[in-house]
Amino acid sequence: MPKELDPQGPDSIRTLIVDNDRAHAYAMAEILERVGYVCEVATSGPEGRQRVEQNIYDVVVTDLVMNEVDGMQLLGRTRELLPGCAVILVTGHATVPKAVEAMQLGAFNFLEKPISSDRLRAVFAGAVDAVKLRRQNLELSQRLDERFGFEGIIYASDKMQQLIDRLKRIAPTDATVLISGESGTGKELIAQAIHQNSPRKNKRIVALNARAVAENLVESELFGHVKGAFTDAVTDRMGAFEYANGGTLFLDEVGDMPISTQIKLLRVLEEHQITRVGDNKPIQVNVRLVSATNRKLEDAVQASDFRRDLYYRIRVVTVELPPLRQRREDIVPLMDHFRKQFIKRHGKPVRGFSPAVTRRFFAYDWPGNVRQLRNAVETMVVLDGDEFLDLDDLPPELMEVEEDRSDRCEGPSNLVGQSLSQIERWAIEQTLQMTNHNREETARILGIGARTLYRKLEKYKL
Repeated sequence: MPKELDPQGPDSIRTLIVDNDRAHAYAMAEILERVGYVCEVATSGPEGRQRVEQNIYDVVVTDLVMNEVDGMQLLGRTRELLPGCAVILVTGHATVPKAVEAMQLGAFNFLEKPISSDRLRAVFAGAVDAVKLRRQNLELSQRLDERFGFEGIIYASDKMQQLIDRLKRIAPTDATVLISGESGTGKELIAQAIHQNSPRKNKRIVALNARAVAENLVESELFGHVKGAFTDAVTDRMGAFEYANGGTLFLDEVGDMPISTQIKLLRVLEEHQITRVGDNKPIQVNVRLVSATNRKLEDAVQASDFRRDLYYRIRVVTVELPPLRQRREDIVPLMDHFRKQFIKRHGKPVRGFSPAVTRRFFAYDWPGNVRQLRNAVETMVVLDGDEFLDLDDLPPELMEVEEDRSDRCEGPSNLVGQSLSQIERWAIEQTLQMTNHNREETARILGIGARTLYRKLEKYKL
């Protein structure tokens, strides 16, 4: 079995050594590998720049004086593409002032030749500590943001909390991910969250909807084409895989991809190289694939509409997004989030929703999920004329919704014959659940004061 990676161990630090003196480059790599670090070696400036453009590194050790692309140029490119990466410059005595200048431009430190093993390891260890500290600060900021969601995801339900916990384990890895869920549940937002919380966050995430592209153009969109490959190919064109190199490709509606393209996609995922349409030259790519579908791909496999080998290749890790009707606790937080978003966008001073609107939203099944809810809130904000969103602002599909949904509540199925205190307790419980235990919102919906609600919570031991 392969050795499990220790997230705090030396083998978790991705290192690049760049020096056009081949022997010196490999000597430095060996010094670091003897204490557990894993190093890649580039023996020219251009090769070093290409690796930085295509891969993710925590520490780069580069010679300052090199032909074509020198250490200063490589420093600038690394700072641009990998701002969290520590760069150590190797210099001769005559170029020490230049190395000091490089530190002012963002280099971590410099090493003067000849380099001893102890000195290289000591400076490198300092760089590693700096990288780990940045990681810890990032994790801390993510924890601080959890109260409001995971990188922009608004939720309050236990189902979404479990999903967020799963995403936090998935995101830092390089695993291929398949996101499933109904249309409008937010699959692209989940893909963005995976990318933004991964080591690839400083590279691109490129989205491509397989259903939205004509069948004869899917391969060109994915892999690119060369001039003359087909009638309208008047110039060379880079495809999504090349454009996302070093980052993430989000392939939406993957279940609608033509079988012929599925075969080529499988080959790309296995060989990590693409060939443009009309060309024979392979191009190396380093891309994390996140796919999404609202179809049951297992059924598509059984119907021979989707290749079984590709299905297992893209579903190394799966994420299933529940529909909004199965996580109603998220409705009220989403309503308020979108209200704030759209009053800012449209310049409308809307104060809030009436209790009747909140109950109507909570009772509705939302077949279009979060996308439909978002559009409904925007419609209401745009059409509102009295700075308060009430029943007269509702879109047509919510006008006739019945608010009495007691069959879905964990309360008495028939309140007739119950004592008033039992009915009151049940109403408070259900409203608390609807508002995700927001007491101020609960009091507003019930039409009582906050102090009155607090007394009743104490009375009923809620």
